[in-house]
Amino acid sequence: MNRRKFLARCLLGGAILGFGGEMLDLDYLKNFYQQTVHSAENKKCYRIVVMGDPHLPVRTRKIKSEEKQQKILQAKQKVIEDINGWDDVGEIAVLGDIAAQFGNDEEYDFARSYFSLLGKPIYFITGNHDYVYKDMPSKEGVLVHGNAALRQQKLERFRNIFGMDTLYYSHQAGRYLLIYLSPNSLTSPYLTEINKKQLAWLKEELSHYEGKPTLVFFHAPLKDTLLSYNKSVNTPNFITQPESDIRTLLRENQQIVLWTSGHTHTPATNANYADNEINTYDGHVRNIHTPDMDRETIWTNSLYLYDDKIRIRTYNHKTDEWVDRLDRTIFIDEAGHMKCMP
Repeated sequence: MNRRKFLARCLLGGAILGFGGEMLDLDYLKNFYQQTVHSAENKKCYRIVVMGDPHLPVRTRKIKSEEKQQKILQAKQKVIEDINGWDDVGEIAVLGDIAAQFGNDEEYDFARSYFSLLGKPIYFITGNHDYVYKDMPSKEGVLVHGNAALRQQKLERFRNIFGMDTLYYSHQAGRYLLIYLSPNSLTSPYLTEINKKQLAWLKEELSHYEGKPTLVFFHAPLKDTLLSYNKSVNTPNFITQPESDIRTLLRENQQIVLWTSGHTHTPATNANYADNEINTYDGHVRNIHTPDMDRETIWTNSLYLYDDKIRIRTYNHKTDEWVDRLDRTIFIDEAGHMKCMP
């Protein structure tokens, strides 16, 4: 009999016999059992909490109501409190668009204070709102792209504020290689493009870890890993660029099993959000989409890395519960590739 079945029988027997002469509540017993088993399982894995598009402090151009702005800020504060209350977190990955709109001093001052409240290791990457735009919109209220010099200045400020040696980097967690990429093109017309230097680094990095299952964290998703449910999804500005180079690289490096992204603001309620077939790119890379945080209901994803599988779970910070129907598992074979689509 394995440990899980033994624990279940012990708990069930206690419920039938009663403790202190009283019967235990069966719903309470079920929840207690699930939490106990979940806690035991977590000790065997490395947990990454993924935060998508924080947009700090809040996008006032999009959200005009001051009352709603305050509710969103309160929801963002609760995310900090929830994560700090989880004692099994190995790290936090923040998927860019840390700045609300422009990537200016005011937004970064707030972001610095916000993330200083987290008591966990944090890994940052950039998004388009962190460096692409000028500090003020046009007279018509439209975001204006900055020139190469301004973009370079904002990228350097991002790196310095968050104490980063480089904007793209990697580290290992047990069996896995974790790679963090940042949009950093100074001249691209697209919002989420990595430059040639970063692409060359990525190829070289993967060559050193051939056969090691790899997770990539990037602001934008891979093409066609969502259905085109609005006018932006799957357009050039809302996928990873350069698209053709990325496609070739992924085909040549089958050890990349997971691509974790934000940018599209796809909520956990969207039918595309956790569809294994739709979310799989080229048959061997699963794209995990992460909702933005500029909303009253905020979800984060947690990736649990085991030797033979990756479990993905989504947490609703407003209702304080896991969204069980969105649970997914990716199995990893001995070669470090995705084994199947469960």
